[in-house]
Amino acid sequence: MSRLAPPEAPLSALQKALRFHWGVLLLICAVASIGFLMLYSVAGGDLDPWASRQITRFGIGIALMIVVAMIHIRIWRALSPLAYLGSMGLLVLVEVMGATGMGATRWIDLGFIQLQPSELMKIALVLALARYYDWLGEGKASRPLWLIPPILLILAPMALVLKQPDLGTALLLGLGGAAVMWLAGVHWLYFATAAASAAALVYAVLESRGTDWQLIKDYQFRRIETFLDPESDPLGAGYHITQSKIAFGSGGISGRGFMQGTQTRLNFLPEKHTDFIFTTLAEEFGFVGASALLILYALIVLFCTVSMLRNRDRFGALTTGGLTMTFFLFFAVNMAMVTGLAPVVGVPLPLVSYGGSAMMVLLIAFGFVQSAHIHRPRS
Repeated sequence: MSRLAPPEAPLSALQKALRFHWGVLLLICAVASIGFLMLYSVAGGDLDPWASRQITRFGIGIALMIVVAMIHIRIWRALSPLAYLGSMGLLVLVEVMGATGMGATRWIDLGFIQLQPSELMKIALVLALARYYDWLGEGKASRPLWLIPPILLILAPMALVLKQPDLGTALLLGLGGAAVMWLAGVHWLYFATAAASAAALVYAVLESRGTDWQLIKDYQFRRIETFLDPESDPLGAGYHITQSKIAFGSGGISGRGFMQGTQTRLNFLPEKHTDFIFTTLAEEFGFVGASALLILYALIVLFCTVSMLRNRDRFGALTTGGLTMTFFLFFAVNMAMVTGLAPVVGVPLPLVSYGGSAMMVLLIAFGFVQSAHIHRPRS
């Protein structure tokens, strides 16, 4: 990958369309269609209130993805600092006039949509870090002095998101930022040190419970306890994951059938249209259906990774790699969460869970991936 690829002749709209990664688009549509189907199911065989809105948002999101893709990646490179600063400003605005829901202040009410600035920051952070390492070049990535700016770029939004509070998104920001640093060539010893520090932080968090310097909220401690022993409070903090496991088990190999899931139909499963929608899929279509969705996700990651490896433009490659890793973390964390392999941290299933901001922002992210793919150097 070159630091900045030499300019090429401008592409026509037809040439850009021919270079468009249609395989990724088809896979995205396939995953989203599964989401529409499940939202129709959890509503009892009705497009309202969730599926119809999700389809509309998906259509708008696809249009935005195409618009973003058709704009040259160098323009997005130039705008990346503004995107980061704008997202930071919106995170600060959440503290001032944010809308509160389910005990958290994470949204800005725009009337037609509840905007969640932390979702925008997932893209803006990747773009800002890719721009930084593109400017820095490959030889200086592991020098201690040059590690300070990217670390600050990552920690600043994480701190604001943790205040909302939103531990899941904060972790995704940190891991997504770390992925860009790793792809940029930062030495693995730094990540080993960070992992050891994280382990020490976890210990400090656990030791802080009940003290004047308690580091996380009480409900987050209950989530940790539930993760370690869901049966300790099956009707309280452990209710979500207990019902999720029951639904998974009842699905078996081929599932109970479309709209035949008892945990979903009888409303035993909370958040069945958002964070726990994968459980609904597993109950109705079993191991086969769950595996099919996982394969679609894996193919999207594979196609985007191949595009990254073939891109000789450093900014485009880092942007593609960082956004691909962010997408991977989305579905990996959600699936681990609803199967009891990770604590419940409120991460939606990408392109499947109901949600406006997450759907739109994710499709815009794929627009950047497509822009890098379309405009990558060919000579």
